[in-house]
Amino acid sequence: MSRAETVLEALAADPTSPGRTRRVLEQALIFAGATFAAVYAPGEDPQRLCLVESAGVPQTLYGVRDCYPLAGHSPAAEAHREGRAVWPRPADAAGPDALGRVPSGELFVGALPLRGEQPGVLLAVSESPDGFDADARTCLELVAAAVVWSPAAAADGEDLPSNAFSLAMDSGRVEVGDDLLDLFGLARARFDGRVETLLGLAVPEDLPSLMSVVEADHMSIGDRELEFRVPRPDGPPRWLRLRGRPVPGGDGRPARLVGTVVDASKTRSDVTDVARVQRLAAALATAGTVRDVSQAVVSALRRPLHADRIALAELEGDRLVVTVLDPPEPESWPELWRLEWRTEWPDAPVRAMPTLAAALRDGRAAIWPAGTALEPALAEVGPGGLAVLPLPAGGRMAGACLIGWDSPHDFGPDERALLTASAGLAGQALMRAHAFDAEHELVGMLQRQLLPRRLPKLPGAVAVARYLPSTAGLELGGDWYDVIPLVDNHVALVIGDVQGHSAAAATLMGQMRTALRAYATEGHPPDVVVSHANRLLAEMETDLFATCAYVEVDMEEGTAWCVRAGHLPPVLRHPGGETEIAEVDGGPPLGVSAQADFPMSPLRLRRGTVIALATDGLVETPETDIDTGMARLAHELAVSDPAHLGLVADALLGNAGRGDDVALLLVRYDGMARRPMRESWTVWRVPEAVRHARRFTRRTLRAWGVTRQIDTILLVVSELVTNALAHTGGQVRLDLTLINGRVRVAVADGSPRTPVKPTSIGWEATGGRGILLVEAVSAASGTVPVSGGKQVWSEIALE
Repeated sequence: MSRAETVLEALAADPTSPGRTRRVLEQALIFAGATFAAVYAPGEDPQRLCLVESAGVPQTLYGVRDCYPLAGHSPAAEAHREGRAVWPRPADAAGPDALGRVPSGELFVGALPLRGEQPGVLLAVSESPDGFDADARTCLELVAAAVVWSPAAAADGEDLPSNAFSLAMDSGRVEVGDDLLDLFGLARARFDGRVETLLGLAVPEDLPSLMSVVEADHMSIGDRELEFRVPRPDGPPRWLRLRGRPVPGGDGRPARLVGTVVDASKTRSDVTDVARVQRLAAALATAGTVRDVSQAVVSALRRPLHADRIALAELEGDRLVVTVLDPPEPESWPELWRLEWRTEWPDAPVRAMPTLAAALRDGRAAIWPAGTALEPALAEVGPGGLAVLPLPAGGRMAGACLIGWDSPHDFGPDERALLTASAGLAGQALMRAHAFDAEHELVGMLQRQLLPRRLPKLPGAVAVARYLPSTAGLELGGDWYDVIPLVDNHVALVIGDVQGHSAAAATLMGQMRTALRAYATEGHPPDVVVSHANRLLAEMETDLFATCAYVEVDMEEGTAWCVRAGHLPPVLRHPGGETEIAEVDGGPPLGVSAQADFPMSPLRLRRGTVIALATDGLVETPETDIDTGMARLAHELAVSDPAHLGLVADALLGNAGRGDDVALLLVRYDGMARRPMRESWTVWRVPEAVRHARRFTRRTLRAWGVTRQIDTILLVVSELVTNALAHTGGQVRLDLTLINGRVRVAVADGSPRTPVKPTSIGWEATGGRGILLVEAVSAASGTVPVSGGKQVWSEIALE
């Protein structure tokens, strides 16, 4: 007991030292093994013992009261009445006159009368299994003899220690020591004596708990203790610990809250911080993907545990598929892991690590200190110590988290608690994220099935497209794009967006894409194509609408016509790098009004011009309006290199938000290297119409310098013109085209019926052989719909 006596004698040497009573009580915690020590003395009511000062855990943990009646059977009352120490049995410690409740196990209580000038009682509580032995009781007697307290100081807050405060509950005026002001970063000259000034310096998230301490409505709660933060200009917030107790008023004195504030940053352990587990839970609650979950776990564990490496992996069959490594460099990990490094992360066979396999089967966190004999695949992860956390979820193992240290590491109970709590949270989150990833991949696959698998090769242009699904949910989106080759080297570029994110929106998107393609291939001009699609949607039984931008480009002439239906206008990047947002007249969204007009606007293209069509997900976010987003898109196009159109598209999508689907279509117009030669002839319905068509064809071929396959070409012209005159009514037109060593013969008529090929022809039949003959001599042939009719065509190779 010599050390305790020395300390208490030193404290007794300065009876006026601020905070002396509390420091004396703290010796009971240090030398007697008490978890709580307090001084009780008669208050304004001489029939009650009231709390004067305390140290240790909060009194509410054991249900220790602020006051005890002197006539009661509490240990404090008995010790005061009888003037002797009272050591009740543990079974008596939880009675209504002793402690209010016992949280767990047995409690030992001791009550000793004070030996100083002021009457009172020392009350001590211990959770030690041995209770207060002889040495502990002797120490408590020394403490009881050393306690000196001042009622005036306790009541009025006079002679405050440098880290103490005394708050008047009625006025909010507070007296504080200089050290306390330094902790808040506040100079004495700038402090106005108001508690609100100090509260305003705390981190806003901690303000509600601070307010609950200083409010007068909570005067009956008892001792208060909490930790809070104040910002620092040169680093992270500083943690402070407040301890206080209420002092009732009387005789004209207001009720006060007195206590101390100390710096808790150095004594605060990261791994025991409940808020860290709460932050991990909050991060995992918003983690959508497996990668998000893994990053959240790494961020929550590696720094507080001071680990050198951490890995999180999913368990798939008998293999651990790593989802994140920190550090990510392969050379930081065992050789076996490096051999399995086939993709971004390795996957390691569990059978190669039997110790890990046993831990996964057991399902509990396993810790191996430095020097434990482990297989190399595990020993090299943590030569100074290794922790393996199985991640349970839904009755199975979702994966494992491996944490390793290079230097010898001691595993404390707080670390084990953090690891266990984190493992349960991470396992459940990993299962949810895995299901989310699988469903999101399914949604993406379904979405891609509704979009073009590949874009066609265009004459005189290059097209690339990108689609980026939203990560905000699992619903199907309604964004789409299309590139439609048309006759005579025309190409239709389409982009659109159906309202909403649902299966209905995706279904309607597929219908609108098909309808626009069908109307375009019939040969209608752009405004008619969009008008037909609008009437179709308006007649459907749906409340959804769609926006659309339709651009038809003439690859031969370098001209384009654009029609907008409530959609974003195209953005053009010219060869010199300047960009413009096309001024294009527009109509309402599709499906709003069946009688709406959709005007066409011309676009002039030069060789090297890039046309950019996008949906609003690329340019609009909760923080950015459409105009700002369009300006940013134009700027990013201006500084891009159009020679690598795919890289340009990827860069544009890299800045897109993921709250909405994004569709992007880029087309670079290069112009046709060789423009086709064309001639047309209107076939009149006269007896010698076929002979006139042959004469026109021969004259045209001679002008083009064609000398080969003339008889074959004339045969095809004769058969196609004859069929059109014989089986259709109305105007017939003959079109001849020469390009790339081929002559294309096309005959258009007003009938939508495709020529019927006979299934069999007898030797005596007089017709039906023409279409078969055309197919036999042609390199390619077919029929395409045109506005109000069809076009039957044949291509003859000159070589």
